[in-house]
Amino acid sequence: MGTLAGRAFRQSCQNTHGPWVLRNPGTKGSFMNCITRTRSFPLGMILMVPLLAFPAMAALGGDAASIQQDASHFKAQVRMTQKQAYAVHEMQTSGGATVREYVSPAGKVFGVSWQGPVIPDLQQVLGSYYARFTATAQSRRGMHGPLVIHEGGLVLESTGHMTAYRGTAHIPEMLPEGVHPDAIQ
Repeated sequence: MGTLAGRAFRQSCQNTHGPWVLRNPGTKGSFMNCITRTRSFPLGMILMVPLLAFPAMAALGGDAASIQQDASHFKAQVRMTQKQAYAVHEMQTSGGATVREYVSPAGKVFGVSWQGPVIPDLQQVLGSYYARFTATAQSRRGMHGPLVIHEGGLVLESTGHMTAYRGTAHIPEMLPEGVHPDAIQ
């Protein structure tokens, strides 16, 4: 699409949908139609893949030492509750979602949960597990119902509808002794 019309189409895709908005595939003027006709999108995605491989701050599987960085990212205050075998760090995001990070005595985030009227930045919450989440979500594209992942050291359940989202994720191998996965809410 090196023609003037092709350049105009690419420009209209960018103006209409922005760089990361998903629309129904195959419809005229849809984002999926746009990305199949532009050359820069695949290169941009390839350049982003290495960024998804690194844990983001105190995300799932990360260290508790940087929970304040998460609070700064979410523009939230942290409220800590000490349980018998773990601590819960709770944050209210600026969008109204509640994010909880469950921290083991070893200082590792073994579980996270979220609930509220908006979905929080899951790349921030899930860290290096975000790539698995997005791969599973894309494979279920067009399907309805909860998103459930039970594989390879990750258990994640996400559900909801507009203004009422919730989800939990944990790493079974990192659960402190005596802590049941149902404690992550």
